[in-house]
Amino acid sequence: MSGADQGEGQLIYGRRAVAEAERGRRAVRRLWRAPETPDDELEGLCGSPDHQGVVAEVDPYPYADPGSLLAADDALVVALDQVQDPHNLGAVCRVAEVAGAAGVVIHERRAVGVTAAVCKASAGAVEHLPVARVRNLADWLGEAKQAGAWVYGAEAGAPTAHTGVDWKGRAVIVMGSEGGGLRPRVASACDVLVSIPASGRVESLNVSVAAAVFLYEAVRQRAPSG
Repeated sequence: MSGADQGEGQLIYGRRAVAEAERGRRAVRRLWRAPETPDDELEGLCGSPDHQGVVAEVDPYPYADPGSLLAADDALVVALDQVQDPHNLGAVCRVAEVAGAAGVVIHERRAVGVTAAVCKASAGAVEHLPVARVRNLADWLGEAKQAGAWVYGAEAGAPTAHTGVDWKGRAVIVMGSEGGGLRPRVASACDVLVSIPASGRVESLNVSVAAAVFLYEAVRQRAPSG
């Protein structure tokens, strides 16, 4: 599940996504820019009108070894349970990279991978953030606990608030899919289910916004006193 096949490349688009790829881990094989390349040709290449005047062919995405994400004593990892929207995955990766997370874990199947749309939605964060794929998330969470990590599952209405747990040391926050939340076996693999207190009428936050709340609570707790 780790590494990249150096065969057929991947087309990505958007100014930030391409700029980060140029200074990231992947080789940029070819670049198309406006006005040298007409707008309709750029759209035809990448399949999106959101190319912002630049398309690039890069090496295939180098997925990380999922076991490597918890190597550090203070590793903070986001695990996503079958998230299928590329914009949500991209936004989660963006906040995870900015917050200093060790990486993001996604499903190998029944979930979106690191596509061109994810690259753009992450503003290029996926070029620097390790993203790993696993066949069975519940099993991987069990391995994470054996490695010394505390696993916290995000669930609306859970009695424990996100501020009421210890985010220091190795920690994993597990976020559920759009509209479905955590599947029962994944939820049961967590040490504690935690929620973000809500006072409004809307049921829950977008997964990327909720991830930001959890991650920055962890950042706050880990910051040196004073």
